[in-house]
Amino acid sequence: MKNIKAFCFDVFGTVVDWRTGVAFETEKLFARHGLSQLDPYEFADTWRKLYQPAMEACRSGQRPFTRLDVLHRENLEAALAHYKVNPAAIPPAELAHLNSAWHRLDPWPDVIQGLTRLKQRYIIAPASNGNIALITNMAKRAHIPWDLVLGAEVTQAYKPAPQAYTRMAEILGVEPAAICMVAAHNSDLHAARNCGLSTAFVPRRTEHGSVQTTDLEPSTTWDIIALDFNDLADQAGCWA
Repeated sequence: MKNIKAFCFDVFGTVVDWRTGVAFETEKLFARHGLSQLDPYEFADTWRKLYQPAMEACRSGQRPFTRLDVLHRENLEAALAHYKVNPAAIPPAELAHLNSAWHRLDPWPDVIQGLTRLKQRYIIAPASNGNIALITNMAKRAHIPWDLVLGAEVTQAYKPAPQAYTRMAEILGVEPAAICMVAAHNSDLHAARNCGLSTAFVPRRTEHGSVQTTDLEPSTTWDIIALDFNDLADQAGCWA
């Protein structure tokens, strides 16, 4: 731990419960438009499944780098169309409000205390695919105490592209190993380790609901394996 200077965190799923928050906002829109027969949690899952393919178009060069708010809005309309709902039948202001649900997600219960403790000794920052406005609005609303905002709009790369990790080290002026990437997703940590970063796994076993089957356990021996953010702070020597 003595060589770690910063903890950088995956946000969607690791820091915040995206599925519950998006489903809550979706349910309200469905109720207003006579769509209560649709399952808002299933819709949230469908919307989220379009996330990686949309970013891959940017990673592969098929389109220029495009901030996540724009990709989310395109994916929202595609998800509605998947359920035979015409996006044009919903007022644009309501679509915009639902799209901004990603700005209003609640953190898991251990997050604020754990991050506040880590902040005593380390730089803490999001390493998210979210754009600056999204992450800033989320942090302001939920009182997430980031030192700065890192992520795709800063690095101009979407995880798991190597630049998404290596450029964080360049920005912070430290060696990659001095950054500990924290995630609830083993794939994120594999990509970070391949770029020389240290790694910490924190499971979020209900990110995808009660029947989740992925990322229930660490897939290998990461540098740190923690129960939650408070346990992470304990292991980092940041006592309450």
